[in-house]
Order: sequence, then C-alpha cells, then structure tokens
Amino acid sequence: MLDLIRDADIVIIGSGFSGAVIAERCSTELGLKSVILDRRAHAGGNSYSEIDPDTGIEVHKYGAHLFHTSNSEVWSYINRFTEFTDYKHRVLSAYQDKIYAMPINLLTISQFFGKFMTPESAMALIAEQRGEMAGKTPRNLEEKAISLIGRPLYEAFIRGYTMKQWQTDPRDLPENIITRLPVRTDFNTRYFEDRFEGLPVNGYAAIFERMLASDKIEVVLDTDFFDLRSQIEAMGKLVFYTGPLDRFYDYRFGALGWRTVDFERDVIGTKDFQGAPVINYADEDIPYTRILEFRHMHPERNYQTEKTVIFREYSRAAESKDEPYYPIGRSVDKDRYDQYRALAAAEENVVFGGRLGTYRYLDMHQAIGAALSIFDRTIKPRLTQPEQVSGRKVAAYSD
Repeated sequence: MLDLIRDADIVIIGSGFSGAVIAERCSTELGLKSVILDRRAHAGGNSYSEIDPDTGIEVHKYGAHLFHTSNSEVWSYINRFTEFTDYKHRVLSAYQDKIYAMPINLLTISQFFGKFMTPESAMALIAEQRGEMAGKTPRNLEEKAISLIGRPLYEAFIRGYTMKQWQTDPRDLPENIITRLPVRTDFNTRYFEDRFEGLPVNGYAAIFERMLASDKIEVVLDTDFFDLRSQIEAMGKLVFYTGPLDRFYDYRFGALGWRTVDFERDVIGTKDFQGAPVINYADEDIPYTRILEFRHMHPERNYQTEKTVIFREYSRAAESKDEPYYPIGRSVDKDRYDQYRALAAAEENVVFGGRLGTYRYLDMHQAIGAALSIFDRTIKPRLTQPEQVSGRKVAAYSD
C-alpha cells in the first residue's frame, strides 16, 4: 500500500462525492495518479446504495439521498456518470393519526384547518396566528418558528419533530437553527423546487464505480488514514482530507458537536407498507422521526411483490464512535470551529473539503460543486504549478 501512495500525485481521504470528484478530475483532466483511502468497506461515503439481500430492493444505507440541483455545471458533470429517472420527491407528515403534505403548502393548510382556503385567506390566517410574536425578537427556535408560521402549525409539524431530532425542548435551542420555514401559497407538493431532480437509474454505487474507474485511481478500503498518517506526511504528499476536522487535529480545542442517525431495518411480508417513499412522524410520543420505504423511489423497476423493506430513523447526539451527519453549530462549536479553521488554512500539504472537513451540512450537489471549485482553485495549481504556488498562499481550506 505504501508503494501505491509513494507513486501517487495526491492522496485523498474519503471516497464520497467530494473525494471522488477530486480523484476523477485529477485523472481525467490532469492525467495524474490518485490514491483514495477509506475506512469503510465500500466507496461512496454516505451516498452509497446497495441491493437489500432479502428483498432485492435498492436501499440507501445511510438514509435517503435524493439528487436535486439548479446548478447546470453540477448537473452536466454528474450526468457523465449516470442517467437519471424523472423521480420527484414528495414527503408526507403524520400527526395525530392524520396525514398531511409537506413542506407546508396550501393543501397542508386546508387539510389542517379542515376547509378549502385560497392563497389570500391562508396567508391572512397565518399572519393573524403569527401575531403573538409581533414586535418581539425571537430568542429561541420555538419563538422563531411561531414568528414564521404561527403557533398551531408549529405545534403540529415542528415542535415534536424537533424534539426528536435534537432531544431538546425547542425553547432551549437557538433560533438560527430554523432560519426559515417555507410556506407555499399553492398546491405544489414537491419537496424540492430545483430545476433538476431525479434518482440515478442504476443506483449511487454505479456512479462511484464509473467515477473511479480510471487506472490512475487506486481505492484502498478498510483503511484508516490515521494509521498511515506519519508515513504519508513523511513523503510530503498533497492530501485532500474529507474526514472530521477536529479529528485531524486530535481534538486539540475539543470535539465539534454533531447529530447522528440510527436506522432500524425491517422486512415486512407485504407488497407496500406505507404507499410513499417517506413519511415523517411529527408526534413527540412516536420515537422515530420518519420511515423510508425505498421501493417507492424506483416505481419503474419490477421489484417482487411478496415483501418490502423499510428503515425507521432515530436522531440523537453523535458520540465518539458514531457516524456524524448534521453539524449542531452551538456557540461553543462555532468557537472551536474557528480555531480549527485557522489551523487548517495554514496547512502546506493538506487541503480540506467535504461535509466533515469543513463542518458544514452539504447536500450531494453542493459537495460536488464545492469539490469542482476546490479542484480548479486549489488542487490543480498545486499539482501543475508547484513552483508558482511555492511562497504564496493557495487556500488549503474552503467554505
């Protein structure tokens, strides 16, 4: 393995979209060699999908991943490696044994208040219900949500769901966690409003197989970068690091706060369990946040009809051995992040990227867009013009 690394032009830590884009660009555009190290047994990071062994249904192992973007450059790039279905994501929310369309739109409002409402009458009602926060500055998540959508909709669709996500009363959470809540004044039930949307025809794993197919890219799985760090640093290799930022510095300023997700898989002897790909559960006394039924994400496929597979999702604070998903971003996290970011920006041979490496929650299209930018702005100059880069600063850290 060390011979592979010694022969490489760049060492990439993590094989999710951020790392895969850098490797693909280095091989295709520059003709250079990459070695990707990943501690998991598969490439693809959290976007990885696989065929469920009991049902033959493709599942997203780390939670639902729906591809959507309005960025034409990103859409053009990803289409080099896959075709997409015409899937349009729609979400339902269950509350007190009734079902509602999400995000909040004119259908949701009419359903919840039990009468047909026009856009004008719906917004007038919400404006009236927001009145309790008139002239007040929101001090917490609950007050911010009420100032946006009023108390009745908040109590139904936000409070319980948020309690389960954070295990914290919304009155004890900062208001900036929920900076805006979309309220549509039409009957548009699509979850995303991006120009492009769909699911890869052959699944996400196939995308990574194609992105990393070059003989100039070596993917080494079941391998922890930190077990080889000293040897890699001694070689003076350029490293693109997408692991946890605080872990890279051995938690010098303390651990950054993350939320994680636990998945409870269940195979059920029926063709169709819930009739939809995603149903949120807003009631606080239901322990999971949502149920995913993956067969509904590919209605074009001829799946068997004897059984289906579902994933129940449970959210909680990440511990040291957990997979981090969402940055918490408390004031203490922001202070620690600023200290780590300053160290990262001063690195000579390490470029930081990805969700974990920049302490940002990135959707797939954002991760791809950021990686393409990092390649053009930072990686490419360092690999092709080292004599020009030497002695001047080229960003090692990207927001």
